[in-house]
Amino acid sequence: MKLFNGTILLLMIILIISGCGGGGNSQAGKQDAIDTVSVPDTGYTGIKQYFTGNTLIKEVTFKNGVREGLMKSFYNGKQVRQTFWYENGLREDSAKWYYLEGRVFRATPYDRDTINGIQQQYFKNGRIKARLEYKKGMRTFFFEEFTSDGKLIKDYPEMEVTVKDDYKTSGTYKISLGLSNKATKVKYFRGDFSNGVYDTSKVEPIKTVNGVGTLTLRKSNAPTKSSVEILAEVLSNYGNNKLLVKKIDLPYNDLK
Repeated sequence: MKLFNGTILLLMIILIISGCGGGGNSQAGKQDAIDTVSVPDTGYTGIKQYFTGNTLIKEVTFKNGVREGLMKSFYNGKQVRQTFWYENGLREDSAKWYYLEGRVFRATPYDRDTINGIQQQYFKNGRIKARLEYKKGMRTFFFEEFTSDGKLIKDYPEMEVTVKDDYKTSGTYKISLGLSNKATKVKYFRGDFSNGVYDTSKVEPIKTVNGVGTLTLRKSNAPTKSSVEILAEVLSNYGNNKLLVKKIDLPYNDLK
């Protein structure tokens, strides 16, 4: 009887030890699995080519389905037309446009998908053609254009202002805007440009016909600013917008 009881006790001890050992191996296996788990790609990684018919028009570099690295577009003859650099899907660094012959036409700085810095344009001979500044996507008033032999262009028109004061008779004060060279490729806007940038979301277009802008202010029942700021977008011979700003003092403090 003692022998039987001893045998049972021995078997129970063996089973307990075996069960404990099995549990330890299971936990170790789970830990090994955790250590070797990798996050799968969420999309394509590599360079994708895009075609129109049999013509290659663009190459885009992706990482996990997001643009990451160089993007190139092409002319029909396979010459590079544009290059952009992407980081996590956003344009960064310098975006470049190229002449068909291969030289850079325009280089535009980007910061987190927004133009920020000085954009430079070039002639086919490689000389600087123009320099325009942007601040967080908005134009500043820094502007330079050059001749093909490197001379700074200075003969831009100025903004001219004439007024018709009918405040006492009809309560109106009419401001007429024009350019000193009578050019017609111009647009006028009213706004506040004291922060040094041209924020298109905070300006009011002024009706312009044949290069002449007309702003009619009317007497109101509330005090207003003692001046009005006008911006002119003047199209240059190179196709850039030269920005002119003029502050016009008002003789009345209730014109709106």
